Amino acid sequence: MRRALLAEGLGAMLLTATVIGSGIMAERLAGGNLAIALIANTGATVAVLATLIALFGPISGAHFNPAVSFIEALRGKLSARAAVGYALVQIIGCVAGAYLAHAMFDLPIIQTSIHMRASPAQWLSEAVATAGLILVVIGSTSPRDAAWRVAAWIGAAYWFTASTSFANPAITIARALSNTFAGIAPNNAPAFIVSQLCGALLGLILAKWLQIGTASIPRVGEAQIKA
Repeated sequence: MRRALLAEGLGAMLLTATVIGSGIMAERLAGGNLAIALIANTGATVAVLATLIALFGPISGAHFNPAVSFIEALRGKLSARAAVGYALVQIIGCVAGAYLAHAMFDLPIIQTSIHMRASPAQWLSEAVATAGLILVVIGSTSPRDAAWRVAAWIGAAYWFTASTSFANPAITIARALSNTFAGIAPNNAPAFIVSQLCGALLGLILAKWLQIGTASIPRVGEAQIKA
């Protein structure tokens, strides 16, 4: 369990550092072209997601996301105690990743975002992005499958959702602490998190209705993460 928690915290930190750090770099180099900046941000996120899931999947399942961990607990794949532990280290890891990105780009470590994201369209987008993520996770039977599927889904959702697909309560909290390209104003974050959790539950309901992930194939590392 200690190895699994360390993998979740480290993975969450590196994922967040990549999302925020690549946003900073993209904004600096894009010369005001937001489309180019988002392309760069998307590419870095897709690459790191695939790498981290393949690397840490056999150890912890590579959730990096409290919504995923709680859904896995509801499915009986993770104990409630383990899910709470995962969520705590994921949040800590994501916040540490934001601070790491700031340090790497010589920015003030402690920040608060002023990037407003407060429309119903963005809340709906977060629900859709998270529901799709849960479907992809449940339908993936190994870290190898999950690595490219999750990365591809998030990469696509960066572009087809109005919110650019946060789809993760922990990284939403961290992005509220970064006044950069990837940030979100703290008072906008709660609505995003509620939308994400609602989307996660919707994804679980759809997966059950569609019988996705019902094959009796054991998850890699499953025995290690149950507590």
